[in-house]
Amino acid sequence: MKIKIKVNELEEFAELNNTTTAWRIYEALPIKGTVNIWGDEIYFSIPVKVEPENPQTKVQLGDIAYWPPGSAFCIFFGPTPISESGEIRPASEVCVIGKLLGDPKQFKTVKDGETIILEKKE
Repeated sequence: MKIKIKVNELEEFAELNNTTTAWRIYEALPIKGTVNIWGDEIYFSIPVKVEPENPQTKVQLGDIAYWPPGSAFCIFFGPTPISESGEIRPASEVCVIGKLLGDPKQFKTVKDGETIILEKKE
């Protein structure tokens, strides 16, 4: 399952994994949200509520995840304010649902409050 992530002129693609959470999000597409920035993480609320599935406290560069407490979609493109050296740490446990296919650092140009759109890649 591939998706397109759009913010202004930026278009990036991601591949979702074969988890129940990823499928539920994919089925809800398209989704439009408002960007929140926390360190080198983008997150925004989505209209999908699922129970935690394989939650983890650390992620990899380019991971996309679902954050159960905020029903939020997360894009990790670098360390967060609570990351320690050489790691990327979410605010609390997230469920990794996929990976960006391009350069995660492109998301450094995105600003708080901008509109983000998730769509199925045809």
